[in-house]
Amino acid sequence: MKKTISILLSLLIASSCVLAGCGSKKSPKDDPIEGIEAVQSSDKYRNYYQIFVNSFCDSDGDTIGDIPGIISKLDYLNDGDPNSGDDLGIDGIWLTPIMPSTSYHKYDVDDYYDIDEDFGTLEDFDKLLEECHKRGINVIIDLVLNHISSRNPLYLQAVEEVSEGKLDGAAEYFEIHKSDYFSSDVQVNALGNDYVCEANFSHDMPEWNLNSEKTREEFTNIAKFWLDRGVDGFRLDAVKYYTNKSTDGTEFLKWFYETCQEIKPDVYMVGEDWEDDLYLEENYKSGIDSLFSFKFAQASGTIIQNMLTQKGESTVKKFKSYDEKMTKANEKFINAMFLSNHDQIRAANSLSSYGTSFEKFAASVYMLVPGNSFTYYGEEIGMTAPDTTSDAYYRTGMIWDSNNLPDINVNGRDIEQSAPEDGGVEQQLANDDSLLKFYQRIIKVKNQNPEIARGKITDTVDFDDSNIGAYYVEYEGSKLLIIHNFNKTDSKELTITSDMLEKAEVRADLVTSSTDEHIVLNSDGTLTLPAISTVILKSAE
Repeated sequence: MKKTISILLSLLIASSCVLAGCGSKKSPKDDPIEGIEAVQSSDKYRNYYQIFVNSFCDSDGDTIGDIPGIISKLDYLNDGDPNSGDDLGIDGIWLTPIMPSTSYHKYDVDDYYDIDEDFGTLEDFDKLLEECHKRGINVIIDLVLNHISSRNPLYLQAVEEVSEGKLDGAAEYFEIHKSDYFSSDVQVNALGNDYVCEANFSHDMPEWNLNSEKTREEFTNIAKFWLDRGVDGFRLDAVKYYTNKSTDGTEFLKWFYETCQEIKPDVYMVGEDWEDDLYLEENYKSGIDSLFSFKFAQASGTIIQNMLTQKGESTVKKFKSYDEKMTKANEKFINAMFLSNHDQIRAANSLSSYGTSFEKFAASVYMLVPGNSFTYYGEEIGMTAPDTTSDAYYRTGMIWDSNNLPDINVNGRDIEQSAPEDGGVEQQLANDDSLLKFYQRIIKVKNQNPEIARGKITDTVDFDDSNIGAYYVEYEGSKLLIIHNFNKTDSKELTITSDMLEKAEVRADLVTSSTDEHIVLNSDGTLTLPAISTVILKSAE
């Protein structure tokens, strides 16, 4: 009789484990992601990291970040082993402009075929590409095709020729017209003989003529120079401004993307366009891989605002709607989600006052949306902008060690910085509850579950609770259910039915609190989800 009871108890425990997804685990403290293999990406789906080169790492003591400095920190980003757990797990890098320019930001290019001497040499850049590719990291570089530097020799030649009345030479490369061609609200540079050149961003940044065959030939040569060198693609600056009085921006994007594909068939391209969805849909018709999802980013964007107002259900419905609209415009589109970048106040400025748990949750929300995530350097340790009055304050030095704050010169200024509450990289690597460790975990989870990046949001799940945002992602016949609890203070008791997911188990948990709260899925389908935390469920195999 005792033997029979023992057998029955064993069967009940085993059954409970299958339903709860506990496998051989005996405690909610056991980690569900242990034992799952993370796989290095071999396609365009990546966890990108934006490096503002001037400020990331200075290798030679001149207070300016440089390419050798980036090389010295590659093992921090990715040591080449997706299962080591010792690195951030980044497998894509976006470098802000690296070409010669007298500005600190380098968005006004003097020479499209070289490296700025402050950052290093072409040989340094070749070494960076070699070391990145050795680790499985793709590299994309900022490419500025809307405007040029007013110091660029080609533009200076155009200015001289126009003053002499010649318009069929270098002038054809630029938006040079009679002054009455432009409306009064368009900023221009006067060139003489009643001719002007459009310069919307700045007088130092005159604009290319994107319709000109001469310009397109030059752009083809520029793209080929960098792609042949080993660059994996481009981040295109100011795509919003490709459309003007004489240029169809979508047509130009289509031409440039297809031109680059002829040079490198698997080239990856992401464009900057902060307009609303209708404009993005039109640009996606060009075939471009990605356009940044500005509506979800920034302090005023959907993610942070809905976190603060606890609108989980609304958030994921907007994710699904956006996914559907852009897929209709370009079925191969790859979403490009981010929280902040070099032009915006850092995410931690909006979230750190609520505690590190809010920064962790924001990372879970944006990085688990299908597509590519873009993490701005320092976001993973909670860096804040020391001031909000200038872009330079959003681009301060990376804090590697809070006991040795960086001496980085930004736009001619030495900006005083303070370290995040949990310290710099060195301190947070030693703290299992740090924001940095949480970012490591998210990326590892994504590399363990290819459905997250590569899937489509097929439906949302209504738990009759506006705090709960839940959606399915499906990829190659595999389905995940991602559930976020947007409530700031309260855990939630949810019921996972077999209609939602057959034989559900916890595939990954992302609990933001350092307390003893845990995600628990019981045999009856009851799920306990702590405040501002995330769980990923999958059917047991």
